Amino acid sequence: MERSNQTSPVTGFILLGLSAHPTLEKTFFLLILPMYLVILLGNGVLILVTILDSHLHTPMYFFLGNLSFLDICYTTSSVPLILDSFLTPRKTISFSACAVQMFLSFAMGATECVLLSMMAFDRYVAICNPLRYPVVMSKAAYVPMAISSWVAGGITGTVQTSLAMRLPFCGDNVINHFTCEILAVLKLACADISINIISMGVANMIFLAIPVLFIFVSYIFILTTILRIPSAEGRRKAFSTCSAHLTVVIVFYGTILFMYGKPKSKDPLGADKQDLTDKLISLFYGVVTPMLNPIIYSLRNKDVRAAVRSLLSQKHFKQ
Repeated sequence: MERSNQTSPVTGFILLGLSAHPTLEKTFFLLILPMYLVILLGNGVLILVTILDSHLHTPMYFFLGNLSFLDICYTTSSVPLILDSFLTPRKTISFSACAVQMFLSFAMGATECVLLSMMAFDRYVAICNPLRYPVVMSKAAYVPMAISSWVAGGITGTVQTSLAMRLPFCGDNVINHFTCEILAVLKLACADISINIISMGVANMIFLAIPVLFIFVSYIFILTTILRIPSAEGRRKAFSTCSAHLTVVIVFYGTILFMYGKPKSKDPLGADKQDLTDKLISLFYGVVTPMLNPIIYSLRNKDVRAAVRSLLSQKHFKQ
């Protein structure tokens, strides 16, 4: 991958976004803005109730509070930039801001993968080894588990961002995306990116493949245990304790697999449509999934619903 080194080094980037579709820009601004507000409100309420309601001071809801905070951080690292791009004719971003946005996006995504696997382990212990649950999932265990997921995500985000931003960018500075998506940025480098590709492959194994395998095995044991419960009511109650988490996992990983696992079109005439489709799927992943998480946990978890009602009634009573 050789490009002319005589051109000036790139000090910023232009985000292409939906520039070729101005009508879509206005439409998606009107769609994304209320969705972002729902993300902030829904996840904010979940964080609040998991802190204020003593009945929710358990490992599962501690992880849920972390997940909600992560979703707020993840969307805030990209959605305001996307909304601004829908209204700005020239969508520029500085080199340093691009690095920060790339780091936050990568770190939050990796952290969520680890958090979801730890939540699966929590459900495994609760259902398969209920008598040992207070010991295995004590505060001395689940707090370091959550912290380690944030540290791991931060480390991989730092590594991937450092490897990407140390590359020379001396030619085209137009990123064919809404944000500084790492693969879109790497395409602009005028140097060998094989190390970046290898490191991303390793990161995908650690933060995607291994957590997916761990969650899959955990739920095999969970379902096996549930099926051995003699009463239908007992099976229903046992499954209800992990149904919300399982739904979030399916939405999260299902979207990722659809994004990166679908075959690419070989028709050059369909390249523009392919790019537009990829962008819209990426937008779905970055906005719709974090919006669904609090909705899923609110609808499928009676403890969360009761805590929200209690919080609202207390506020109403004080007024």
